[in-house]
Amino acid sequence: MPTRQGRPPGSLPAAGEAPGRGGLPRRRLLAAPALAVALRAGPAAAQGRYPSRPIQLVVPWAAGGGTDAVARMIASLLERDLGQPIVVVNRTGGSGVVGHAAIAHAAPDGHAIGMLTLEIAMMHWVGLTELTPRSYAPIALLNQDPAAVLVNAASPHADIRALAEALRAAPPRRFKGTGSGRGGSWHLAFVGWLRAMGLGADHVLWVPVEGAALGMQELAAGGVDLTVCSLPEGKGMIDARRARPLAVMAAERNAAFPGVPTLKEALGMDYAAGLWRGIAGPPGLPAEIRQVLGAALDRVHRSEEFRAFMATRGFGTSFADAAGFAAFMDRSDAAMGQALRDVGLAKG
Repeated sequence: MPTRQGRPPGSLPAAGEAPGRGGLPRRRLLAAPALAVALRAGPAAAQGRYPSRPIQLVVPWAAGGGTDAVARMIASLLERDLGQPIVVVNRTGGSGVVGHAAIAHAAPDGHAIGMLTLEIAMMHWVGLTELTPRSYAPIALLNQDPAAVLVNAASPHADIRALAEALRAAPPRRFKGTGSGRGGSWHLAFVGWLRAMGLGADHVLWVPVEGAALGMQELAAGGVDLTVCSLPEGKGMIDARRARPLAVMAAERNAAFPGVPTLKEALGMDYAAGLWRGIAGPPGLPAEIRQVLGAALDRVHRSEEFRAFMATRGFGTSFADAAGFAAFMDRSDAAMGQALRDVGLAKG
């Protein structure tokens, strides 16, 4: 699971540099009625000065992708809740290292936060960075997107059971699969499924691609036998009837794709895998700021607008507070380390 230009975190004016919001002299702001100030500041007013200026939300991936779409919806609702602009900044490069590093190295004042993705539990295992999930101050988990198995619309495998039986019967590397780079999120999700079926990690020849969109194109063109990615990422080809989803690697079906069974329903397997996304800040972020942001993100997650947006596009919602998100990332980190060792990509 997988440019964007933007000002780096920490580049916004420091608190107190500007004379006042909207360019008004500070004395005029101080003279404004208390009710007007409260309305302008929103729920954050009761928390003192934070946030005192616009907040940057760093996204380590490209504009227009799934992570960017989720981040921009969160930013829109968070802006309304906190009463300050939330500026989404796409910081890409280094297979996610550049953006994740920008979040970790931001000033710990709450005015530069970011969206962590599953890759932060993977990159250090393959030697791309020393950053790990513990390099951040977690604030909230907001989204999980399970992996799904898709085949070409003309595939002879009508359902996931037929595909699983064909994979078991075939010699190693007879089938081709794709969806991400080797060692990427969708590759590791697929390797986990192969291992759960008692097959080797390389039983299916994995064709590396730069993202699920290219993986779906390869599937539609007939270059591979299957693609592993999220259902929202496959939606365009599904709607065009060029691809057919067979199963989702999750505990429950995706409400936007009710006809696609889970692996447990179709094969009796308790296997789940996929992407996740959450909001975090740099280490040293004060507890009171984490509390303000955590409470606001909880309200965002529970809002009808957010749930409707996510459901319409097939994105999964899953909330955990700071402590829950930290524990979740620890589990994800351990699982990704094992998966990368299974395919021979983990270093050390």
